Amino acid sequence: QVQLVESGGGLVQPGGSLRLSCTASGTTFSRYALRWYRQAPGKKREFVAGIGISGVGKYYDDSVKGRFTISRDNAKNTVYLQMNSLKPEDTATYYCNILVGQDYWGQGTQVTVSA
Repeated sequence: QVQLVESGGGLVQPGGSLRLSCTASGTTFSRYALRWYRQAPGKKREFVAGIGISGVGKYYDDSVKGRFTISRDNAKNTVYLQMNSLKPEDTATYYCNILVGQDYWGQGTQVTVSA
């Protein structure tokens, strides 16, 4: 069974930064790509960022390009999302995702951007 646990969320002011972490267990982590999604109240879960197996290939939704950076540490079974220049519209629950024959999701970490 694959398990994902997110952490690092919190309350920040507009323009602030947060670093999210997601640690995986139950799989050969280094063999799979990973993704971050988010879901705001009343909205559908949406893609935020993804990273390939090697960590070289990275891709982002247009709404976060230039502000967010995804990275991974295979030795620690962890994927990160560095979020800078946060905006109120970034407020959401953030989830990490891994495709291992099927999609697996963490339970999410809340990010609130407010003055």
